Amino acid sequence: MSIHVERPGMLTTIQDWPGRVGYWKVGVPPSGPMDDLSLRLANVAVGNPEGAPALETTMSGPALRFDDETVVCVTGADAPVTVNGVPAERWTPITVPAGGVLDVGAVSGAGLRMYIAIRGSVLAEEYLGSASTFTLGTFGGLDGRVLQAGDDLAPADSATGTPAAVPMEHVPALTHSWQLAVTEGPHGAPEFFTRTDMDTILGTDYEVHFNSDRTGVRLVGPRPDWARTDGGEAGLHPSNIHDNAYSVGALDFTGDTPILLGPDGPSLGGFVCPMTVVAADRWKLGQLRPGDTVRFVALEAAAAASKNTVGLARRASLPVVFSRGGDGDDGVIARRDGLTPVTYRRSGDDNILVEYGEMSLDLALRARVHALHEAVEAISPAGLVDLTPGIRSLQVKVDPDVLPTAKLLDLLVEAEDALPDASELTVPSRHVRLPLSWDDPSTREAIQRYMHGVRSDAPWCPWNIEFIRRMNGLESVDDVYDTVFDAEYMVLGLGDVYLGAPVATPLDPRHRLVTTKYNPARTWTPENAVGIGGAYLCIYGMEGPGGYQFVGRTTQVWNHRHPLTAKGFEEGTPWLLRFFDRISWYPVSTEELADMRADLAAGRGAGVEITDGTFSLADHDEFLADNDSSIAEFRKKQAEAFGIERDAWSAAGEFALTTAQGA
Repeated sequence: MSIHVERPGMLTTIQDWPGRVGYWKVGVPPSGPMDDLSLRLANVAVGNPEGAPALETTMSGPALRFDDETVVCVTGADAPVTVNGVPAERWTPITVPAGGVLDVGAVSGAGLRMYIAIRGSVLAEEYLGSASTFTLGTFGGLDGRVLQAGDDLAPADSATGTPAAVPMEHVPALTHSWQLAVTEGPHGAPEFFTRTDMDTILGTDYEVHFNSDRTGVRLVGPRPDWARTDGGEAGLHPSNIHDNAYSVGALDFTGDTPILLGPDGPSLGGFVCPMTVVAADRWKLGQLRPGDTVRFVALEAAAAASKNTVGLARRASLPVVFSRGGDGDDGVIARRDGLTPVTYRRSGDDNILVEYGEMSLDLALRARVHALHEAVEAISPAGLVDLTPGIRSLQVKVDPDVLPTAKLLDLLVEAEDALPDASELTVPSRHVRLPLSWDDPSTREAIQRYMHGVRSDAPWCPWNIEFIRRMNGLESVDDVYDTVFDAEYMVLGLGDVYLGAPVATPLDPRHRLVTTKYNPARTWTPENAVGIGGAYLCIYGMEGPGGYQFVGRTTQVWNHRHPLTAKGFEEGTPWLLRFFDRISWYPVSTEELADMRADLAAGRGAGVEITDGTFSLADHDEFLADNDSSIAEFRKKQAEAFGIERDAWSAAGEFALTTAQGA
């Protein structure tokens, strides 16, 4: 038996729930349904396990022909459904006869996405523990892509229950004017936003922008006033911070643009998030359509409904917001003073972001993060879902039904008290030598696309390398070249822009070129472009948007197609790099790089040289002490150039720039 795709519909993919869990720390998003409630209810209606693979479609649904008689259920947005041309009900099991065609039309009312569950489910490519399709990474589902006309789907045999209609009181209420329950944090007032900014966020009807997708829902609304003038070492814009983990449902201010991060969104980034949608309300993100309005309503974290029972044991048609006003703590759950201050920040009702020290780049803070990571991993409490380290933070994600954040906080405080002195840190640290095509033509093309399609007057255009030179007070672009090739970059995080993409900084502060990120962001970045943002270097793991200032391009850092044979990749780990690896570059021509990339894609050697080693924080501190005066001189000159550039931005009105696109 087969299920034939006669018309694919728009962006139709296979998704399961809860998606790809446990790989957030290496930049693999969970994917899964954008509206998990509708998918789960559709599965229950046909007798499948609630998380079984089903179809998600957007705006306009598919036409599917079934060889054998089959029971299906269509849920989600308002759209006409027919079987052999005869109207059929939604939210209830319907029988498609052998040879019959199920046709799901275009959305005619509220909502954006529809879900089609097939009794027994469908077979799909399971990758890293999930069948969910991640189209940007080209894995999961059917060849990692959207369905196409002529595709054949094979049915599975996972049905365990009896088909039954979804009770009316469980059917989600769809609208064009949405309320989203949020908790404040992790980044609120008065550190990052003004009190007025926070009041504005909670008092504004934001409009959903047309440039929205599964990575994030862009919103149109007022520009914040901001509580600070810039992001310091993290970048010129006040939205810039040292990279930390994000939560799905976080309201991410990328520059001045608010974006609600979706299940295909990035795991790590350097922007502030003042609010986070609670887990039980995240299904609504999948039904937000361009032109809809969104109002954020602060909710006490303790009052957030269970994400596992929403719609099944609670009436999804009722407003989710039963308690208003929030927790009144600006998203900061607790602070601890001491030699290394600790801040515990709320990120929704299912994450705590543990943040160390002051807002500065300090490898001792990353060492502390590593020690906490290992300690929590060793405890491995029931309900722990993911641990994602950032530059000076660790995000701890839990199932709040099993491990409430109040109990998690107690566990984290206890673990903190038992941590060893960070100065004792010695970790495995490989030296990874990679090829770099300097100022690669693909990066020049990306800049030109940006100037034509996004913004032509940006200070970093038309040449990012010249902008880097200017911001750091260097004499010529040759100095930028020499600095990049002389540096040894330590990997502090992975998944900065998906799929094993490193966020790394030079071990020698004199090699730490500081710049800012694009605002608004690029809509296209070539795979494995190399860029600098703030004091950090990144290698883009795949094509997509981006904001780092380009310096060149290298070989693949993610290779899920040939992980067993490609040089440098180990079995079961399609990501090349590890935490605390030290990256250095050697120059190659554009043509040489193209050959290396082709070789790696074919599973052969690709110019990657890896040498085992260790890194000692004590030895590094000794190096810093020995070179203190020249490091201070470099930083002084750099700070002067940074200040001149910031003043020029202010005079030109750069900080007052507003845009409807993401930054």
